[in-house]
Amino acid sequence: MSVTERVRLDAMGRVKRGELTVVQAAELAGLSLRQARRVWKRFKAEGDRGLVHRLRGRQSKPRLGEEVPERAVKPHKESYAYFGPTLACEKLAEEGLVLSPDTLTALLKGRGLWRRRRRRGRHRKRRERRSSFGSMLQMDGSHHDWFEGRGPRCVLMVVVDDATSRTWARLYPAETTGAAFDAFGRWAGRHGLPRSLYVDRHSIYRDEGRPQKPTQFGRAMAELGVQLICAHSPQAKGRVERKNAVFQDRLVKELRLRGISDMAQANALLEASFLDDLNRRYAIDPADDQDLHRALAGLALGEVLCVRQERAVGQDWCVRWDNRWLQIGATHAALRLPRRRVLVRELADGRLLLEYRGQRLSFTELPARPARRPAKPKRKVIVNNRRWKPDKTHPWNRGPAVGPRPPVNPAPATPARDSRAGRKKAG
Repeated sequence: MSVTERVRLDAMGRVKRGELTVVQAAELAGLSLRQARRVWKRFKAEGDRGLVHRLRGRQSKPRLGEEVPERAVKPHKESYAYFGPTLACEKLAEEGLVLSPDTLTALLKGRGLWRRRRRRGRHRKRRERRSSFGSMLQMDGSHHDWFEGRGPRCVLMVVVDDATSRTWARLYPAETTGAAFDAFGRWAGRHGLPRSLYVDRHSIYRDEGRPQKPTQFGRAMAELGVQLICAHSPQAKGRVERKNAVFQDRLVKELRLRGISDMAQANALLEASFLDDLNRRYAIDPADDQDLHRALAGLALGEVLCVRQERAVGQDWCVRWDNRWLQIGATHAALRLPRRRVLVRELADGRLLLEYRGQRLSFTELPARPARRPAKPKRKVIVNNRRWKPDKTHPWNRGPAVGPRPPVNPAPATPARDSRAGRKKAG
């Protein structure tokens, strides 16, 4: 018996012994008077057995059929062994078997096929979502073996709106400045320019050695009027980090089921159905319906989201860029460009643009480095480095002009010296 049934047994027993009336027993057991009279009637007819719930020991009518557990467990073991319960139920539903995640978990636990994974972490302070769509984006590159060894390693650039969790993603060969430009540009082309962008401290977004000097990406964001925020920890931009975990779980398994092993097919799957299905499941409505994205309004986005640097013009009116030689046309002769600096832009498709003080310059790319003029040969300096030796008639080799010199007699000593010498002997 349950605790409730034991309380009713005690109350009905006291009524049977004459200690309480049915009204008092109803108050003691927490029953209405009508229900207490029905319970008393069953107790008199069946005794203690009449107080037990009638459905105890019977099978539930909405129970699963006998074949359902096998239909769920067998494909899970064969194809979805490492799937979570929610994703596994979605895949089983596509095969015609509709189950709840709790039901599937219970079936797997009963057969010893389920083990819960616990994740523990440090305490973090919660940051509330932005209220409007386009107020802030979070962007990050997710490095993972997306094809599980079937294809090349690559990185998934993920962009998530902070207010709605609306997501966009695309695979690239590496997390580079070009990949970041392309990912941000594709979002801006669809929705417009956001107010701010939340990223990590990758060298693409911030130069730790020279934080005051913006990177190419930081310069582009400043030019577009987008505030660039660099997080101090992965947990600070946890929304995109958790979305990376969703992709590493769901996208990897979807690619495995479809047998996809290259980036082109994977990106086609993302654009065709995967991202739409993901946003339909996990995107939410913003607290404020106002869209804060700014329209591009004829802005040449590709000329801003590109690598841009200054280069000096040589005396031959050539500019060197990444071992490519650009010959500026003669139509700009009035600008007197030699030894001046021009702006070079390399677009995402590889095209180059030259500008000088806002004026677009025409140029042609040379097939090779311009040939240098041959230098004039230097005049050879004649140096006499032979050793000179004087002959026998030279004065250095002649003998003395006269005979041997007579000996030199010393001069006589002075009297003063003799007196001093005498005094020393006397002393």
